[in-house]
Amino acid sequence: MAKRNKLLVPEARAGLDQLKADLLNSSSPENTKYEVAKEQGIPLKKGSNGELTTREAGKIGGQIGGRMVKELIRRAQQQMENDHK
Repeated sequence: MAKRNKLLVPEARAGLDQLKADLLNSSSPENTKYEVAKEQGIPLKKGSNGELTTREAGKIGGQIGGRMVKELIRRAQQQMENDHK
C-alpha cells in the first residue's frame, strides 16, 4: 500500500520514522506496524490486507500516531519552557 500522507517537509520522514520506532520499542520503523498489530491480535501481513476491518486498521494506526503526537507535544512544551528560562 502506498503512503498517502505527504509531509510538509519531506526531509523529516527519517526522523519521524525513527521516533515511531523509538516510542514503540520497535526493532525498526518498517516493522513497527506489524509489531503493534501482533500486540493487538490483528492479523496484519506484508502485502494486501484487504480483509482487515476499518476498526482493526484504526487500532494499529491510532496507537502509533497517538503516541507520536503525544511525544511531539511533550517535546514542544519542553522546548518552550527551556526558551523562557
